Amino acid sequence: MEVSPALGGEQGLVKLTGTTTFARDAITRLAQRHAIDKGGYLEVQGSLQREPQNPADPMAVSVQVEGEKVGYLPGYLARDLRLSSGGAQSVRVQIFTELLPKGLRAEAWAWLGAGAPRWQWTAEKRPPLSSAAKAAAHQADVDSLVADALAGGGQRANEFEAGMVNGVHYLQLVEPIKQLKREDRLDEALTLCLAAIEGAEAGRDGREPAPWYTEQAAIIYRKLGRRDDEVAVLRRWLAVCPPERREGSSIKARLRKIEA
Repeated sequence: MEVSPALGGEQGLVKLTGTTTFARDAITRLAQRHAIDKGGYLEVQGSLQREPQNPADPMAVSVQVEGEKVGYLPGYLARDLRLSSGGAQSVRVQIFTELLPKGLRAEAWAWLGAGAPRWQWTAEKRPPLSSAAKAAAHQADVDSLVADALAGGGQRANEFEAGMVNGVHYLQLVEPIKQLKREDRLDEALTLCLAAIEGAEAGRDGREPAPWYTEQAAIIYRKLGRRDDEVAVLRRWLAVCPPERREGSSIKARLRKIEA
């Protein structure tokens, strides 16, 4: 098999799909054999195998470890691999597990590049696996992005400055809004949504504002039984959106359903 380095990303590193769905039982058995079913790390030799009988995608490539199917390569990558329908190719795989309240959680990567694997994560530097850890990691990445943009000066800094409200960029409000909604603190979540909408409008630079915050505000208004406010916040987004971007937008579709 020949794999272009670009296919697996800059370093040939590919995250497997299906590890938390169809492959969950297989990974659990593998984790038990290697005593990482309470959480741990495994780096092991696996194999890539084409699945021509796969009803969803005859070009699918599964990743097998010790007879267990632990995931698939992403479809866009699987289709470009030079791997025959009956062949298999050795590949290095790493698997991380963590025991969460809802059961064992696992994520896995394969190295498709040349030479020794250059993993992003290690036994000492583990990827976030729980929802809370993923949210915290995402928030840290966004905070770093905003800080770097502001510190860099120039046009990029100006663009980010425009999207700031009360010292916070609207991009930094995604996770706090999600958390407040999970805690059913809807009024507080709505306050953040409206602040983010203001920032998204100010920082749009002639483009349509980021619609997610408007969608979340509309959802909250619906839950609170405030139909007029729901309609108003949707119309607000459409009013500042370039005309050619309004039709076909999720905001326009939501407003149509309400007013039908």
